[in-house]
Amino acid sequence: MSRIKYYYDPKTCKYERYQRSKWDIALNSLGFFSLASVIAVVMLISFNYFFESPKELMLKKENQELTLYYQLLEGEVNKLNHMMGDLQQRDDNLYRIIFESEPIPDEMRNAGVGGSDRYKEIKEKGLKQEDLVVSLSQKVDALKRKMYVQSISYDEVTDMAYKKEEYWASVPAIQPILNENLNMLASGYGMRIHPILKVRKMHKGVDFAAPKGTPIYATGDGVVVAVKTVFGGYGKHIEIDHGFGFVTRYAHMNEFKVRKGQKIKRGDLIGTVGNTGSSTAPHVHYEIMKDGRFVNPVNYFFKDLTPEEFDKILELSGRENQSLS
Repeated sequence: MSRIKYYYDPKTCKYERYQRSKWDIALNSLGFFSLASVIAVVMLISFNYFFESPKELMLKKENQELTLYYQLLEGEVNKLNHMMGDLQQRDDNLYRIIFESEPIPDEMRNAGVGGSDRYKEIKEKGLKQEDLVVSLSQKVDALKRKMYVQSISYDEVTDMAYKKEEYWASVPAIQPILNENLNMLASGYGMRIHPILKVRKMHKGVDFAAPKGTPIYATGDGVVVAVKTVFGGYGKHIEIDHGFGFVTRYAHMNEFKVRKGQKIKRGDLIGTVGNTGSSTAPHVHYEIMKDGRFVNPVNYFFKDLTPEEFDKILELSGRENQSLS
């Protein structure tokens, strides 16, 4: 029960009972509720500061799980990068060596993806784990780029595999004349004494001494690109383009058995041995060019020779004697 309040009235010189007005009641109530509200807000702020709400706890747990998943995904991406590295090594050091193809440059494999603004959208979101997300995105994009380059490389290797049969048929892999006893190789590739100038000079092919009219055969499949006759130098000579960077030349011939533009197979008769041009005796001067550079023809005589015969002809070609042209 509320206490009754009195006040002294000087007019009546008596204590009168105090009657509260509605305004006083309203002000008191408002003051009470204001104070209660302030206390409640302070308590709520204090509680939120020192204690996390169930929703915040749930979101925090979810963020921790997402961070863990990102780290696991990053680990998987790193494993895939290692696997891709193994595939690249096998591609460059096995498949492309087998097919005599240049490896893919590292600059192409590791080329960047996109520009500096590629991850701008992610950065603008203000994510708490922004660095982790951007880093993972960069690694995924780099892996995708490597996979694309590798797929192109495998397409090329597949195409080379299909062409391998054609390649081996085109390689100049036999001697241009029948040389069963290996005694017709008169001079090899390298520095030799020139028969006319009598000085050491680079001999860009091999000379096979043989009687005039001895058949000369194409050493690989190809197309005849030149049938020429000159009074000096090579004399009567033929050039065959075998594709895959191989070109062969047969010089100092007596007569031609093919025409320019004609397709030929390995072993086809293309002419006969002669003594034309700058030649000192009947023979065929035989050259091989690979990608525009002269190479030692003896290194390609593997189709019709045993290992022992190849060693013998390699020894004969290495002797520094006088060439026939």
